[in-house]
Amino acid sequence: FSVVVMLALGLEGSANKLGVGVVNENGDLLSNVRHTFVTPPGTGFLPRETAYHHQAFILKLVKEALAQAHVEPHDINIIAYTMGPGMGAPLRSVAVVARVLAQLWGKPLVPVNHCVAHIEMGRIVSHAQDPIVLYVSGGNTQVIAYSLKRYRIFGETIDIAIGNCLDRFARTIHLSNDPSPGFNVEQLAKAGKKFIEMPYVVKGMDVSFSGILTFLKQTLKEKRELTVEDLCYSLQETLFAMLVEITERAMAHCGKSEVINDYKR
Repeated sequence: FSVVVMLALGLEGSANKLGVGVVNENGDLLSNVRHTFVTPPGTGFLPRETAYHHQAFILKLVKEALAQAHVEPHDINIIAYTMGPGMGAPLRSVAVVARVLAQLWGKPLVPVNHCVAHIEMGRIVSHAQDPIVLYVSGGNTQVIAYSLKRYRIFGETIDIAIGNCLDRFARTIHLSNDPSPGFNVEQLAKAGKKFIEMPYVVKGMDVSFSGILTFLKQTLKEKRELTVEDLCYSLQETLFAMLVEITERAMAHCGKSEVINDYKR
């Protein structure tokens, strides 16, 4: 007899990246198509314009995802979508499409917590059993562990997220947003030679990045003899060192030996 494997169609649009994919119950990714709303250098993305982008491309991506997975709507068992957290207008745009497809195709609709989904995807890919999770993105910087039947936050940023810090610095130096500001900062950092000491703010299990951003903006205004590459290198090394410190502290506190670095780029 043939074994029927459950298939899920997933829709994600919590920020400027829109994605649609088909995955089976074993975690095998059958398709994963994406389209990114890219704004000009020196600018960010606003909720309304991002929502318009998602509305314009989502149906095309759904068709591409089904085609790449070689499945038809009747093969799909459930439709999942990002419920939050994220930007309101883009989330709403994708949720409406998910609900309409669920009604048209007669499929169950499953709302998904964005943060938990990142963690669970990381566990599937890495085969980690009980890890400490360093969850970082444009809107999140958290050290998380599973304890007493819940994911619990052991440390986090007390102001802005690390991705937001990198994005805002990239805008200050007018880096391209394609494919992402953080990626382009990383490429410049590879050419950096001189490390510049920056504010290093770790308070117990929490971190602060706003002071580093202010320091960088002031440094650029003073027009000191520093290259952009050196600034990117120093920024990256300082931020990552802070994250490593609180992650190691969480591992010692929880007695865990595995770490997942869940970075949404």
